[in-house]
Amino acid sequence: MRFITEPKIFAGRGQWVMRWVSRILLIAGILALSYVALTLIGARLYQKEAALTLDKQIHAKEQHETEYPRLALKEGDVLGRLEIPRIGISVVVLQGTTSHTLRLGVGHIEGTALPGETGNIGIAGHRDSYFRGLKDIRTNDEIQIRTPSGVDTYVVDWIQITAPSDIGVLAPTTESTLTLVTCYPFYYIGASPKRYIIHAHRQ
Repeated sequence: MRFITEPKIFAGRGQWVMRWVSRILLIAGILALSYVALTLIGARLYQKEAALTLDKQIHAKEQHETEYPRLALKEGDVLGRLEIPRIGISVVVLQGTTSHTLRLGVGHIEGTALPGETGNIGIAGHRDSYFRGLKDIRTNDEIQIRTPSGVDTYVVDWIQITAPSDIGVLAPTTESTLTLVTCYPFYYIGASPKRYIIHAHRQ
């Protein structure tokens, strides 16, 4: 009798464990999806708020002809809006490239020229959010950067895939240029081994 009941007991316990494991995995999946959804909603709301901030800056600039000195920038400050009409990218440019900043928008790379200035402007963004559309960009595409000082239009010269350590693409220039940086490959899972670089000149 003992040899007959033991397998049944073990089978019952195994089914009970599997049911609880399934429930735990289901709850974990729901929580993960909820976190992603809340993050995306928060980022979208922030984009609207940042766009209003930029509009106010532009309006204030138009109302005052006197040029005021630029205040010291802080991480997350709104600098402008980047638009690539052909591929449907329109995103607020923020100061800095911390993980928090890049969840909310694309970030100006410290040490490069600021939007609206002469020199090489470096802007970074996540490949799985705001810069996903860069996979479809082509040479001669137009990129616009809107700041309180006006709108600058850039034309894509070349696209390059490089190593993360190759910072030469962000070197200063005497011309007005723009360098966009994101991770590559676009659909890679985990820390991407390469960088996708777009270089453009101002028209």
